[in-house]
Amino acid sequence: MKQRTPVLIVGAGPVGLATACQLWRYGVPARIVEAAEQPNTGSRAVQLHPPTLRIFREIGMLDEAERQGLRIRSTSYHLAGGRTLRVELGALNEPLMLPQEDTSRLLEETLIRLGGRVERATRVTDVATTGDFVTAKAQGPDGSELIEADWLVAADGVRSGVRDQLGIDFVGNQVSTSFLLAEGKINGSFERAAVHYFLGRAGSVVFASMPGDRIRISGAVPEGYPLTPEGVQQLLDERGPGNLRVTDLEMINSFSSQERIASVLRKERCFLVGDAAHTHSPLGGQGLNLGLQDAHNLAWKLAGVVSGTLGAQILDTYEPERRQAAEQIVRTTHQFLKVFMLGPFAARVRNTAWSALEATGILRRWFVPLLAGWRVHYPDTLSAAANTPARSRVPARPGRRLPAPGMRAPHWVPPAPAGEPPGFRLLTLGPAGRGGLAPRGRALAEQAPLRVTHEHLARSTTGFLLLRPDGYVAAGGTEPAELAAAGRLLNRMAP
Repeated sequence: MKQRTPVLIVGAGPVGLATACQLWRYGVPARIVEAAEQPNTGSRAVQLHPPTLRIFREIGMLDEAERQGLRIRSTSYHLAGGRTLRVELGALNEPLMLPQEDTSRLLEETLIRLGGRVERATRVTDVATTGDFVTAKAQGPDGSELIEADWLVAADGVRSGVRDQLGIDFVGNQVSTSFLLAEGKINGSFERAAVHYFLGRAGSVVFASMPGDRIRISGAVPEGYPLTPEGVQQLLDERGPGNLRVTDLEMINSFSSQERIASVLRKERCFLVGDAAHTHSPLGGQGLNLGLQDAHNLAWKLAGVVSGTLGAQILDTYEPERRQAAEQIVRTTHQFLKVFMLGPFAARVRNTAWSALEATGILRRWFVPLLAGWRVHYPDTLSAAANTPARSRVPARPGRRLPAPGMRAPHWVPPAPAGEPPGFRLLTLGPAGRGGLAPRGRALAEQAPLRVTHEHLARSTTGFLLLRPDGYVAAGGTEPAELAAAGRLLNRMAP
Protein backbone atom coordinates (compact mmCIF):
# COMPACT_ATOMS: atom_id res chain seq x y z
CA MET A 1 0.00 0.00 0.00
CA LYS A 2 1.04 3.59 -0.59
CA GLN A 3 0.65 6.18 2.14
CA ARG A 4 1.13 9.93 1.48
CA THR A 5 2.43 12.37 4.07
CA PRO A 6 3.65 15.97 3.80
CA VAL A 7 6.88 15.25 5.74
CA LEU A 8 8.50 11.92 6.61
CA ILE A 9 11.12 11.96 9.36
CA VAL A 10 13.45 8.95 9.53
CA GLY A 11 14.92 8.47 13.00
CA ALA A 12 13.35 9.15 16.39
CA GLY A 13 16.36 10.31 18.35
CA PRO A 14 16.21 13.76 19.96
CA VAL A 15 16.78 15.61 16.68
CA GLY A 16 14.12 13.69 14.76
CA LEU A 17 11.69 14.10 17.65
CA ALA A 18 12.39 17.83 17.91
CA THR A 19 11.79 18.22 14.16
CA ALA A 20 8.48 16.38 14.49
CA CYS A 21 7.43 18.48 17.50
CA GLN A 22 8.16 21.72 15.68
CA LEU A 23 6.28 20.64 12.56
CA TRP A 24 3.22 19.46 14.49
CA ARG A 25 3.29 22.72 16.40
CA TYR A 26 3.08 24.51 13.07
CA GLY A 27 0.13 22.31 12.08
CA VAL A 28 2.07 19.95 9.77
CA PRO A 29 1.20 16.29 10.53
CA ALA A 30 4.71 14.91 10.07
CA ARG A 31 5.20 11.16 10.19
CA ILE A 32 8.22 9.84 12.13
CA VAL A 33 9.56 6.27 11.85
CA GLU A 34 12.28 4.56 13.88
CA ALA A 35 14.06 1.27 13.17
CA ALA A 36 14.60 0.38 16.84
CA GLU A 37 11.80 -1.32 18.74
CA GLN A 38 12.45 0.57 21.97
CA PRO A 39 13.76 4.06 22.79
CA ASN A 40 17.52 4.30 23.30
CA THR A 41 18.72 4.30 26.89
CA GLY A 42 21.79 5.79 28.51
CA SER A 43 22.90 9.31 29.31
CA ARG A 44 24.92 9.88 26.09
CA ALA A 45 24.71 13.61 25.22
CA VAL A 46 23.85 15.39 28.48
CA GLN A 47 24.72 19.07 28.07
CA LEU A 48 21.93 21.28 26.71
CA HIS A 49 22.96 24.86 26.00
CA PRO A 50 20.71 27.93 26.33
CA PRO A 51 19.73 28.21 22.62
CA THR A 52 18.46 24.62 22.87
CA LEU A 53 16.54 25.46 26.02
CA ARG A 54 14.76 28.20 24.09
CA ILE A 55 13.51 25.52 21.70
CA PHE A 56 12.23 23.54 24.68
CA ARG A 57 10.41 26.65 25.88
CA GLU A 58 8.76 27.09 22.48
CA ILE A 59 7.39 23.55 22.39
CA GLY A 60 6.31 23.62 26.03
CA MET A 61 8.72 21.21 27.73
CA LEU A 62 11.28 23.50 29.38
CA ASP A 63 9.71 23.48 32.85
CA GLU A 64 9.74 19.68 33.03
CA ALA A 65 13.28 19.52 31.67
CA GLU A 66 14.37 21.98 34.36
CA ARG A 67 12.72 19.86 37.06
CA GLN A 68 14.54 16.75 35.96
CA GLY A 69 17.87 18.30 35.03
CA LEU A 70 20.67 20.16 36.78
CA ARG A 71 21.77 23.69 35.95
CA ILE A 72 25.51 24.28 35.65
CA ARG A 73 26.41 27.60 37.26
CA SER A 74 30.16 27.80 36.63
CA THR A 75 33.13 26.34 34.81
CA SER A 76 36.50 25.93 36.50
CA TYR A 77 39.79 25.52 34.64
CA HIS A 78 42.33 24.02 37.03
CA LEU A 79 45.83 24.77 35.75
CA ALA A 80 49.06 22.99 36.62
CA GLY A 81 50.70 24.64 39.60
CA GLY A 82 47.49 25.02 41.56
CA ARG A 83 45.82 28.04 39.97
CA THR A 84 42.10 27.79 39.18
CA LEU A 85 40.25 30.03 36.76
CA ARG A 86 36.65 29.94 37.94
CA VAL A 87 34.15 31.48 35.54
CA GLU A 88 30.61 32.29 36.63
CA LEU A 89 28.54 31.58 33.52
CA GLY A 90 25.57 33.81 34.24
CA ALA A 91 21.94 32.99 33.47
CA LEU A 92 22.33 33.58 29.71
CA ASN A 93 25.07 30.96 29.38
CA GLU A 94 24.15 28.27 31.91
CA PRO A 95 23.61 24.82 30.35
CA LEU A 96 21.24 22.19 31.67
CA MET A 97 22.58 18.70 32.35
CA LEU A 98 19.97 16.13 31.36
CA PRO A 99 20.65 12.55 30.21
CA GLN A 100 19.75 12.00 26.56
CA GLU A 101 17.27 9.25 27.39
CA ASP A 102 15.32 11.79 29.48
CA THR A 103 15.51 14.42 26.73
CA SER A 104 14.15 11.91 24.22
CA ARG A 105 11.37 10.81 26.56
CA LEU A 106 10.25 14.41 27.17
CA LEU A 107 10.33 15.16 23.45
CA GLU A 108 8.26 12.07 22.66
CA GLU A 109 5.73 12.99 25.34
CA THR A 110 5.54 16.47 23.81
CA LEU A 111 5.03 14.99 20.33
CA ILE A 112 2.15 12.83 21.60
CA ARG A 113 0.58 15.86 23.26
CA LEU A 114 0.81 17.72 19.96
CA GLY A 115 -0.93 14.87 18.13
CA GLY A 116 1.94 12.83 16.67
CA ARG A 117 3.49 9.48 17.52
CA VAL A 118 6.63 7.46 16.79
CA GLU A 119 6.24 4.40 14.57
CA ARG A 120 8.83 2.01 15.97
CA ALA A 121 10.35 -1.14 14.47
CA THR A 122 9.97 0.50 11.05
CA ARG A 123 13.13 0.53 8.97
CA VAL A 124 13.47 2.56 5.78
CA THR A 125 15.28 0.33 3.30
CA ASP A 126 15.23 2.49 0.17
CA VAL A 127 14.69 6.12 -0.77
CA ALA A 128 14.00 7.52 -4.23
CA THR A 129 13.28 11.11 -5.21
CA THR A 130 11.29 12.53 -8.10
CA GLY A 131 10.47 16.08 -9.02
CA ASP A 132 7.29 16.17 -6.95
CA PHE A 133 7.76 13.78 -4.01
CA VAL A 134 9.98 11.27 -2.22
CA THR A 135 9.27 7.55 -2.12
CA ALA A 136 10.52 5.56 0.87
CA LYS A 137 10.26 1.81 1.14
CA ALA A 138 9.76 0.82 4.77
CA GLN A 139 9.66 -2.52 6.55
CA GLY A 140 7.48 -2.45 9.66
CA PRO A 141 5.76 -4.81 12.08
CA ASP A 142 2.92 -5.34 9.62
CA GLY A 143 5.09 -5.90 6.56
CA SER A 144 6.44 -3.65 3.83
CA GLU A 145 5.02 -0.27 2.95
CA LEU A 146 5.66 2.40 0.33
CA ILE A 147 5.55 5.90 1.80
CA GLU A 148 5.19 8.92 -0.43
CA ALA A 149 6.20 12.22 1.14
CA ASP A 150 6.45 15.76 -0.13
CA TRP A 151 9.65 16.10 1.89
CA LEU A 152 11.94 13.74 3.83
CA VAL A 153 14.13 14.56 6.83
CA ALA A 154 16.94 12.11 7.63
CA ALA A 155 17.63 12.12 11.37
CA ASP A 156 18.94 8.55 11.52
CA GLY A 157 22.32 9.19 13.09
CA VAL A 158 25.98 9.10 12.22
CA ARG A 159 25.61 5.82 10.30
CA SER A 160 22.62 7.20 8.40
CA GLY A 161 21.12 4.67 6.03
CA VAL A 162 19.20 7.42 4.22
CA ARG A 163 22.42 9.35 3.61
CA ASP A 164 23.96 6.23 2.08
CA GLN A 165 20.87 5.51 -0.04
CA LEU A 166 21.01 9.05 -1.40
CA GLY A 167 24.68 8.63 -2.30
CA ILE A 168 25.87 11.50 -0.11
CA ASP A 169 29.50 11.35 1.04
CA PHE A 170 30.34 11.88 4.71
CA VAL A 171 33.49 13.95 4.30
CA GLY A 172 36.15 14.13 7.01
CA ASN A 173 38.39 12.02 9.22
CA GLN A 174 38.47 9.81 12.26
CA VAL A 175 39.85 11.52 15.37
CA SER A 176 42.81 9.45 16.51
CA THR A 177 42.29 10.15 20.21
CA SER A 178 40.33 7.67 22.34
CA PHE A 179 38.50 8.79 25.45
CA LEU A 180 37.47 7.07 28.67
CA LEU A 181 33.97 7.92 29.82
CA ALA A 182 32.66 6.99 33.26
CA GLU A 183 29.63 7.95 35.34
CA GLY A 184 28.89 7.39 38.98
CA LYS A 185 29.53 8.91 42.38
CA ILE A 186 32.68 10.50 43.77
CA ASN A 187 33.59 11.53 47.28
CA GLY A 188 35.72 14.58 47.81
CA SER A 189 35.74 18.34 48.01
CA PHE A 190 34.79 20.07 44.76
CA GLU A 191 32.19 22.56 43.64
CA ARG A 192 28.94 20.92 42.61
CA ALA A 193 26.76 22.29 39.78
CA ALA A 194 29.95 22.95 37.85
CA VAL A 195 32.09 21.58 35.04
CA HIS A 196 35.75 21.11 35.99
CA TYR A 197 38.60 20.99 33.48
CA PHE A 198 41.88 19.83 34.99
CA LEU A 199 44.59 20.89 32.55
CA GLY A 200 47.71 19.39 34.07
CA ARG A 201 51.15 18.58 32.70
CA ALA A 202 50.43 14.84 32.92
CA GLY A 203 47.30 15.21 30.82
CA SER A 204 43.77 16.52 31.14
CA VAL A 205 40.56 15.24 32.64
CA VAL A 206 37.11 16.77 32.79
CA PHE A 207 34.28 15.97 35.15
CA ALA A 208 30.85 17.46 35.49
CA SER A 209 27.94 17.15 37.86
CA MET A 210 24.77 15.44 36.64
CA PRO A 211 21.29 14.96 38.11
CA GLY A 212 21.02 12.54 41.00
CA ASP A 213 24.37 13.48 42.58
CA ARG A 214 26.19 11.66 39.77
CA ILE A 215 29.42 12.74 38.13
CA ARG A 216 30.58 12.27 34.54
CA ILE A 217 34.34 11.80 34.07
CA SER A 218 36.19 11.89 30.77
CA GLY A 219 39.78 12.00 29.60
CA ALA A 220 41.95 10.97 26.68
CA VAL A 221 43.57 7.59 27.30
CA PRO A 222 45.99 5.38 25.35
CA GLU A 223 44.85 2.22 23.64
CA GLY A 224 44.40 -0.64 26.08
CA TYR A 225 43.81 1.61 29.10
CA PRO A 226 41.94 -0.39 31.78
CA LEU A 227 38.21 0.34 31.76
CA THR A 228 37.84 -0.43 35.44
CA PRO A 229 37.12 1.52 38.63
CA GLU A 230 40.84 1.33 39.33
CA GLY A 231 41.58 2.85 35.93
CA VAL A 232 39.16 5.70 36.58
CA GLN A 233 40.72 6.30 40.00
CA GLN A 234 44.18 6.35 38.45
CA LEU A 235 43.02 8.95 35.90
CA LEU A 236 41.70 11.18 38.68
CA ASP A 237 44.81 10.74 40.82
CA GLU A 238 47.25 11.55 38.01
CA ARG A 239 45.36 14.44 36.40
CA GLY A 240 42.84 15.66 38.97
CA PRO A 241 43.20 17.50 42.28
CA GLY A 242 44.21 14.39 44.20
CA ASN A 243 41.42 14.40 46.80
CA LEU A 244 38.69 12.57 44.89
CA ARG A 245 37.69 8.96 45.51
CA VAL A 246 35.54 6.87 43.21
CA THR A 247 32.81 5.19 45.27
CA ASP A 248 30.22 3.84 42.85
CA LEU A 249 30.50 3.72 39.06
CA GLU A 250 27.42 2.92 36.99
CA MET A 251 29.15 2.97 33.61
CA ILE A 252 32.67 2.81 32.17
CA ASN A 253 33.51 2.64 28.49
CA SER A 254 35.71 4.18 25.85
CA PHE A 255 34.83 5.97 22.66
CA SER A 256 36.40 7.68 19.70
CA SER A 257 34.94 10.37 17.49
CA GLN A 258 35.01 11.67 13.95
CA GLU A 259 35.10 15.10 12.37
CA ARG A 260 32.83 14.86 9.32
CA ILE A 261 30.24 16.95 7.48
CA ALA A 262 28.06 15.53 4.72
CA SER A 263 29.04 16.72 1.24
CA VAL A 264 25.51 18.13 0.85
CA LEU A 265 22.87 18.67 3.51
CA ARG A 266 20.05 18.63 1.00
CA LYS A 267 19.44 16.48 -2.03
CA GLU A 268 16.33 17.45 -3.94
CA ARG A 269 13.45 16.89 -1.47
CA CYS A 270 15.60 15.25 1.25
CA PHE A 271 17.36 16.99 4.14
CA LEU A 272 20.00 15.74 6.58
CA VAL A 273 19.87 16.85 10.22
CA GLY A 274 21.82 16.01 13.37
CA ASP A 275 24.49 13.32 13.31
CA ALA A 276 23.37 12.27 9.83
CA ALA A 277 24.64 15.67 8.68
CA HIS A 278 27.73 16.21 10.86
CA THR A 279 29.77 14.80 13.72
CA HIS A 280 32.73 16.09 15.72
CA SER A 281 34.65 15.83 18.99
CA PRO A 282 32.34 15.72 22.03
CA LEU A 283 34.41 18.21 24.04
CA GLY A 284 32.28 21.19 24.98
CA GLY A 285 29.01 19.28 24.61
CA GLN A 286 28.09 20.79 21.23
CA GLY A 287 26.84 17.82 19.19
CA LEU A 288 23.21 17.38 20.26
CA ASN A 289 22.76 21.14 20.46
CA LEU A 290 23.99 21.54 16.88
CA GLY A 291 21.51 18.91 15.70
CA LEU A 292 18.58 20.46 17.56
CA GLN A 293 19.39 23.79 15.94
CA ASP A 294 19.24 22.03 12.55
CA ALA A 295 15.70 21.02 13.42
CA HIS A 296 14.85 24.54 14.56
CA ASN A 297 16.19 26.04 11.34
CA LEU A 298 14.45 23.60 9.01
CA ALA A 299 11.03 23.20 10.64
CA TRP A 300 9.66 26.73 10.11
CA LYS A 301 10.80 26.72 6.49
CA LEU A 302 9.27 23.33 5.73
CA ALA A 303 6.07 24.27 7.53
CA GLY A 304 5.80 27.48 5.53
CA VAL A 305 6.27 25.69 2.23
CA VAL A 306 3.85 22.87 3.13
CA SER A 307 1.18 25.35 4.25
CA GLY A 308 1.71 27.56 1.22
CA THR A 309 2.71 30.66 3.15
CA LEU A 310 6.37 30.63 2.01
CA GLY A 311 7.83 30.12 -1.42
CA ALA A 312 9.79 26.90 -1.94
CA GLN A 313 12.98 28.93 -2.50
CA ILE A 314 13.18 29.46 1.28
CA LEU A 315 14.39 25.85 1.56
CA ASP A 316 17.51 26.78 -0.40
CA THR A 317 18.72 28.62 2.70
CA TYR A 318 18.99 25.49 4.88
CA GLU A 319 22.20 24.17 3.31
CA PRO A 320 24.39 27.31 3.49
CA GLU A 321 23.15 28.30 6.93
CA ARG A 322 23.56 24.97 8.64
CA ARG A 323 26.78 24.15 6.80
CA GLN A 324 28.33 27.34 8.13
CA ALA A 325 27.12 26.46 11.63
CA ALA A 326 28.50 22.92 11.38
CA GLU A 327 31.85 24.10 10.05
CA GLN A 328 32.10 26.63 12.87
CA ILE A 329 31.38 24.02 15.55
CA VAL A 330 33.69 21.38 14.02
CA ARG A 331 36.48 23.99 13.88
CA THR A 332 35.85 25.12 17.47
CA THR A 333 35.74 21.60 18.94
CA HIS A 334 38.86 20.63 16.96
CA GLN A 335 40.78 23.54 18.47
CA PHE A 336 39.41 22.76 21.92
CA LEU A 337 40.58 19.17 21.57
CA LYS A 338 44.07 20.34 20.59
CA VAL A 339 44.20 22.58 23.66
CA PHE A 340 42.99 19.69 25.81
CA MET A 341 45.73 17.36 24.46
CA LEU A 342 48.83 19.56 24.74
CA GLY A 343 52.09 18.09 26.02
CA PRO A 344 53.89 19.34 29.17
CA PHE A 345 55.81 22.28 27.63
CA ALA A 346 52.93 23.50 25.47
CA ALA A 347 50.59 23.07 28.44
CA ARG A 348 52.65 25.62 30.41
CA VAL A 349 52.29 28.10 27.54
CA ARG A 350 48.55 27.37 27.35
CA ASN A 351 48.08 27.90 31.06
CA THR A 352 49.89 31.24 30.91
CA ALA A 353 47.74 32.33 27.98
CA TRP A 354 44.51 31.27 29.69
CA SER A 355 45.50 33.20 32.81
CA ALA A 356 45.86 36.29 30.64
CA LEU A 357 42.47 35.66 29.02
CA GLU A 358 40.88 35.39 32.45
CA ALA A 359 42.61 38.51 33.75
CA THR A 360 41.40 40.61 30.81
CA GLY A 361 37.85 39.25 30.98
CA ILE A 362 38.02 37.75 27.49
CA LEU A 363 37.41 34.24 28.84
CA ARG A 364 33.98 35.22 30.13
CA ARG A 365 33.01 37.75 27.47
CA TRP A 366 34.04 35.70 24.42
CA PHE A 367 34.82 32.05 25.22
CA VAL A 368 31.83 31.37 27.47
CA PRO A 369 29.22 32.60 24.94
CA LEU A 370 31.08 30.64 22.25
CA LEU A 371 30.63 27.36 24.15
CA ALA A 372 27.05 28.31 25.01
CA GLY A 373 26.23 28.47 21.31
CA TRP A 374 25.42 32.17 21.02
CA ARG A 375 28.13 32.95 18.47
CA VAL A 376 26.80 30.71 15.69
CA HIS A 377 25.71 32.96 12.83
CA TYR A 378 24.54 32.64 9.23
CA PRO A 379 25.25 34.37 5.95
CA ASP A 380 22.53 36.69 4.66
CA THR A 381 20.71 33.94 2.78
CA LEU A 382 17.15 35.28 2.90
CA SER A 383 17.90 38.14 0.52
CA ALA A 384 19.29 35.69 -2.02
CA ALA A 385 16.43 33.21 -1.50
CA ALA A 386 13.92 36.00 -1.99
CA ASN A 387 15.72 37.14 -5.16
CA THR A 388 16.11 40.58 -3.64
CA PRO A 389 18.09 42.75 -6.08
CA ALA A 390 21.35 44.04 -4.72
CA ARG A 391 20.27 47.67 -5.17
CA SER A 392 17.37 47.16 -2.73
CA ARG A 393 19.60 45.86 0.03
CA VAL A 394 20.36 49.06 1.92
CA PRO A 395 23.86 48.74 3.42
CA ALA A 396 24.30 49.11 7.13
CA ARG A 397 25.51 52.48 8.33
CA PRO A 398 29.04 52.31 9.78
CA GLY A 399 29.09 52.00 13.53
CA ARG A 400 25.45 51.13 14.10
CA ARG A 401 24.91 48.63 16.88
CA LEU A 402 22.05 46.60 15.47
CA PRO A 403 23.05 43.06 14.47
CA ALA A 404 23.42 42.23 10.79
CA PRO A 405 21.19 39.72 8.95
CA GLY A 406 22.14 36.18 9.93
CA MET A 407 23.09 37.08 13.51
CA ARG A 408 21.12 35.98 16.55
CA ALA A 409 18.67 38.42 18.05
CA PRO A 410 20.27 40.42 20.87
CA HIS A 411 19.63 39.28 24.41
CA TRP A 412 17.64 42.43 25.15
CA VAL A 413 14.92 41.29 22.75
CA PRO A 414 12.10 39.70 24.79
CA PRO A 415 11.20 36.11 23.89
CA ALA A 416 8.32 35.53 21.51
CA PRO A 417 4.99 35.01 23.25
CA ALA A 418 4.41 31.34 24.05
CA GLY A 419 1.33 29.41 23.03
CA GLU A 420 1.26 29.69 19.26
CA PRO A 421 3.64 28.97 16.37
CA PRO A 422 5.94 31.96 15.90
CA GLY A 423 6.02 33.90 12.67
CA PHE A 424 8.21 36.83 11.75
CA ARG A 425 8.52 39.57 14.38
CA LEU A 426 9.05 43.21 13.49
CA LEU A 427 10.48 45.18 16.40
CA THR A 428 10.62 48.96 16.07
CA LEU A 429 12.87 50.75 18.50
CA GLY A 430 12.80 54.26 19.84
CA PRO A 431 11.28 56.55 22.46
CA ALA A 432 7.85 55.65 23.77
CA GLY A 433 5.03 57.13 21.75
CA ARG A 434 3.90 57.09 18.17
CA GLY A 435 6.85 58.76 16.46
CA GLY A 436 9.84 57.28 14.68
CA LEU A 437 9.49 54.04 12.75
CA ALA A 438 6.63 52.59 14.82
CA PRO A 439 3.73 53.68 12.56
CA ARG A 440 5.56 52.49 9.44
CA GLY A 441 6.37 49.19 11.15
CA ARG A 442 2.78 48.65 12.22
CA ALA A 443 1.54 49.31 8.68
CA LEU A 444 4.17 46.99 7.18
CA ALA A 445 3.15 44.15 9.51
CA GLU A 446 -0.53 44.59 8.67
CA GLN A 447 0.10 44.58 4.93
CA ALA A 448 2.76 41.84 4.75
CA PRO A 449 1.85 38.67 2.83
CA LEU A 450 3.40 36.58 5.62
CA ARG A 451 2.44 36.37 9.28
CA VAL A 452 4.27 39.28 10.92
CA THR A 453 3.64 40.62 14.41
CA HIS A 454 4.71 44.15 15.32
CA GLU A 455 6.05 45.24 18.68
CA HIS A 456 7.55 48.56 19.71
CA LEU A 457 10.34 48.58 22.28
CA ALA A 458 11.09 51.80 24.10
CA ARG A 459 14.80 52.47 23.64
CA SER A 460 16.99 55.52 23.43
CA THR A 461 17.99 54.87 19.81
CA THR A 462 15.67 54.58 16.81
CA GLY A 463 15.70 51.56 14.50
CA PHE A 464 14.09 48.24 13.74
CA LEU A 465 14.78 44.51 13.64
CA LEU A 466 12.93 41.96 11.54
CA LEU A 467 13.33 38.57 13.24
CA ARG A 468 12.81 35.19 11.65
CA PRO A 469 10.68 32.52 13.37
CA ASP A 470 13.88 30.87 14.65
CA GLY A 471 15.08 34.07 16.33
CA TYR A 472 17.75 35.08 13.81
CA VAL A 473 17.83 38.54 12.25
CA ALA A 474 16.32 38.78 8.76
CA ALA A 475 16.84 42.53 8.36
CA GLY A 476 17.54 45.60 10.43
CA GLY A 477 18.29 49.27 10.18
CA THR A 478 17.68 52.77 11.38
CA GLU A 479 16.15 54.48 8.34
CA PRO A 480 12.73 54.33 6.63
CA ALA A 481 14.42 53.17 3.41
CA GLU A 482 15.84 50.15 5.23
CA LEU A 483 12.42 49.34 6.68
CA ALA A 484 10.92 49.55 3.19
CA ALA A 485 13.59 47.13 1.96
CA ALA A 486 12.59 44.71 4.72
CA GLY A 487 9.01 44.91 3.47
CA ARG A 488 10.13 44.03 -0.06
CA LEU A 489 12.09 41.11 1.40
CA LEU A 490 8.91 39.75 3.00
CA ASN A 491 6.98 40.18 -0.23
CA ARG A 492 9.54 38.18 -2.17
CA MET A 493 9.53 35.31 0.33
CA ALA A 494 5.81 34.73 -0.23
CA PRO A 495 4.78 32.10 -2.79
